Amino acid sequence: MATRPTLDAVAERAGVSTATVSRVLNDSAPVSAAVRTAVEAAIAELGYAPNPAARSLARRRTDTIAVVISEPEDRLFVDPFFSAVVHGIAEELAETELQLVLLPARGERQQRKVERYVLGGHVDGTIMLSLHADDVLPHALAAAGAPVVLSGRPRTGAGAVSFVDTDNRSGARLATEHLLARCSTVATIAGPRDMPVSADRIAGYRDALGDRPELVAYGDFGVESGARACRELLEREPELDGVFAASDAMALGALEALAAAGRRVPHDVAVVGFDDLPLAAAATPPLTTVCQPFDEMTRELVRLVQARIAGSPPEHVVLRPRLVRRASA
Repeated sequence: MATRPTLDAVAERAGVSTATVSRVLNDSAPVSAAVRTAVEAAIAELGYAPNPAARSLARRRTDTIAVVISEPEDRLFVDPFFSAVVHGIAEELAETELQLVLLPARGERQQRKVERYVLGGHVDGTIMLSLHADDVLPHALAAAGAPVVLSGRPRTGAGAVSFVDTDNRSGARLATEHLLARCSTVATIAGPRDMPVSADRIAGYRDALGDRPELVAYGDFGVESGARACRELLEREPELDGVFAASDAMALGALEALAAAGRRVPHDVAVVGFDDLPLAAAATPPLTTVCQPFDEMTRELVRLVQARIAGSPPEHVVLRPRLVRRASA
């Protein structure tokens, strides 16, 4: 029996994405005449016909929301930030008829797999966490007309999608100003260079520094990377007396590195984190940090994805952070 031509095969023959083929088939968003011609030619050459069952599924509510995290699977279950956000979303969905499905999607191959799953009609809407500059999924889904909400500001095309973000730049400025009030040399442990949230937090650090020299090392928002970055900073500037880490997990790593180096916190070096996860209050010493309002964040994510499912236009929500003072600074 001959194999039925697939949407992927049409996309490959036409030299476009599966999302573009879906837009042509469903007439859900404008495409150029040249692209439409190429897609229609590929459909004719391959003898492609949409699967009636799949199209029926696409038109039917599934009462399921996908939470897509652009990180490897092993990161999802150990990173306390993801645990906090996913737990909050699940708590919000518990008050509705909607179910949650968790999908890791780091790298283009996984993102294309998730794209096919979502555009196949298996979920009603999608919430995306941990955006990187090379992510292809957010705009592919939005361009295909799929309801999508981002946790965090996208690098480009912000007007086309709904998002919920914390004012990361002002939060980082708060943290750095707090350190500058008592410290002479303040360094920062920044997040990955390809993430908008990292860019915003390092910009806030620089806002507070003004004309003072900056001292920056990079991590991946995880504990081990925070310890590694702090050791690098101490090698470059042994007399530093303040560290702003762009996540609580990296701040915890910094505390470990400082203790191993014989530097007392806060007597020798003051440390401030970002997030206010439960590990911050449990740290030794308890961590001064910038609080993200997780309850409000997850509530808004669920509200916006429901609004997009109902056909409402994109919305942008930016939440205000606050500084939580504890013993580390």
